[in-house]
Amino acid sequence: MKIKIQKEDLLNPLQKIIGAVEKRQTMPTLSNVLVKADQDKITLTATDLEIELITTINLVIDEPGSTTIPARKLLDICKALPNEASVSITVKGDKATIQSGRSRFSLITLPAADFPVLDSINAISEFEIPQNTLRELIDKTGFAMAQQDVRYYLNGLMLEISTGVLRAVATDGHRLAYCEKQTDCELADIKQVILPRKGVLELLRLLETSEDKVKISIASNHLQVVFNDIRFTSKLIDGRFPDYNRVIPDDGLCIMTADREIFRQALVRTSILSNEKYRGIRLILKDNIVELKAQNPDQEEADVETEVNYKGDDIEIGFNVNYMLDVLNVSSSSMVQIRFKDSNSSCLLSFPDQTDCKYVIMPMRL
Repeated sequence: MKIKIQKEDLLNPLQKIIGAVEKRQTMPTLSNVLVKADQDKITLTATDLEIELITTINLVIDEPGSTTIPARKLLDICKALPNEASVSITVKGDKATIQSGRSRFSLITLPAADFPVLDSINAISEFEIPQNTLRELIDKTGFAMAQQDVRYYLNGLMLEISTGVLRAVATDGHRLAYCEKQTDCELADIKQVILPRKGVLELLRLLETSEDKVKISIASNHLQVVFNDIRFTSKLIDGRFPDYNRVIPDDGLCIMTADREIFRQALVRTSILSNEKYRGIRLILKDNIVELKAQNPDQEEADVETEVNYKGDDIEIGFNVNYMLDVLNVSSSSMVQIRFKDSNSSCLLSFPDQTDCKYVIMPMRL
């Protein structure tokens, strides 16, 4: 196999798929990238057996062939070469020689036949959606996913597809994020799938704020997204996601409305002296005033007061300040609305000018 290519034409595709390559692998071939050179294109494939990323480079090939090359070493070599450098890759036996100008590198390869490639999936449903819409769905909910929870179905993002609507829901048991967007898909039944955490984060990294369409295909065990010469495929988590409708409260009679940025800054100031482990703060709501209090094990205290729009019973309630800040940080709305029922019930955060997103946060005992 022999390839001649410009540095940038190889570097950009490598950077897109490198996220699927784990640093520590039980199978040596999974540390490599599969390089397949046909007559008029190069296909690069990376996988960790949970997600698979494939990208294509259109290029006239000197000598077709296929092999696997250490992915991170190849990427680091490309990064270190001068801009606009020309790169040649020649494979003979179990060695790949990478040459550019007066620089020459020799890497050990592994056979392409040993590289695990996912078979084509049999899609149950397919639809298209703008890139920026899918990115926004993930961005506004993904932060609430659990990390290494024994309830494995919480370690991912639930996508619910129904006719005309795509919903994303994530929860770690202490908070829940919900967002929905209009789509052109038509389904006879509502379909729910759970995308694992790594797949969610990788997809978010790859998606751009573009209105170009992405094609989403859902199979029984996989989800595939095709866009920008990239084919992203991820296994799905086999489990039943909790009924999010039962978690979202609809009876909060006490409503606080505040300037999002002013309230966010007040939370940040209060959080400085909160317990570093539990991150608990106390909200005390009175007429048009919210008082934020925090205390840490060193008996240091923070007391921050800010004006809000609130009429109702006085309420004192504890929350994890990070959960509040996560919600406020993913929104660009000018105002935030928080509904409370009482001191022992979860609250519902929403944004008056962004009605497609809702956030639930459970209270803390302080």
